[in-house]
Amino acid sequence: MRDDDRLLDLPDPEFGSGVVGVCDVCGTRQAVVILSKERYKLCVLDFLNKTWLTTEKKPGAPAPLYRSDRVWFASPEAPSGKAQGILLSPTKIVKHPVVLVTPDVYGITTTMLDGAIRFAREGFEVLLPDLVKSDLGGPSTHLSMRAGARFRGGVPVDSRRVAPLVRLYGDALAYLRGREMVDPAKSGLFGASYGGSLAVALAAQETKLAAVALAYPQPVRPPTLSALVTAPTLVVAAAADRGTDRLRSQFASTEPGREFVVVPGVGRDFLSRDLAAYQVGPAEEAWTRIVGFLKQRLAPAAPRPPAPPVVPAAAPVAKPAVPAASA
Repeated sequence: MRDDDRLLDLPDPEFGSGVVGVCDVCGTRQAVVILSKERYKLCVLDFLNKTWLTTEKKPGAPAPLYRSDRVWFASPEAPSGKAQGILLSPTKIVKHPVVLVTPDVYGITTTMLDGAIRFAREGFEVLLPDLVKSDLGGPSTHLSMRAGARFRGGVPVDSRRVAPLVRLYGDALAYLRGREMVDPAKSGLFGASYGGSLAVALAAQETKLAAVALAYPQPVRPPTLSALVTAPTLVVAAAADRGTDRLRSQFASTEPGREFVVVPGVGRDFLSRDLAAYQVGPAEEAWTRIVGFLKQRLAPAAPRPPAPPVVPAAAPVAKPAVPAASA
């Protein structure tokens, strides 16, 4: 059993499992999720914003900006016919734009959770498919993606190991668009690293996307696939990443709606809080740019009402002259 809603006390916790342990952030023994085995643990309840073990909030406090739930959506690619995911839903009762986050075979990492929470706080309905708990991906898929990116010019998104992940993300996007309190016309994708490559493959098939944001994605094969993405696209790359030049050849474009940004002084994975490459300043700058791009495309500010017409002031009426008194 692997479910963040139930507390497990496993002697050898697996990546992505919910256990009772000590959080690396607050130092308290409570429910934590293993984001990288024996390296990083975060509070399940606090980080997913479900509830608090202890709270100082008084009754009647404002509702949180969003709530999180574990959901199941239909997908023929999952062995059971249903795949799992984490859904973040804003609590404001309005139609929400949607963002599908596309993790890679590592599952829901700190980068994916960090981005999802930032998007949810801005009013987006966010879904993170959980490949690990849906029994998808695995070492063979990971090796296929890495070998393709390193030796064959790009991630083979149409291969028999990678294509099922793209189809599963298509099913996740259909589920997200079909939810009651969403605006299906305002949907976007976000992916990082190999997850960014999967987002490109999905965006090349989806013609109704309104935005695609990518953080240092791996190049894809065939290389012309990126040209099929019709949605406005933002690519954030790292200056010290050896793959940035290949990314530029695939994604840099002067077409309207295409943005290619290189963050100076950082290497790959600089958005990952649990890796040595993480840098707070550049990461926050990149997140600000990514969130701003998605807000501009998916939730633009309402136009200002027209100013009332300026009525010119009436000219003062001349008073009749008073006759001078006779001497």
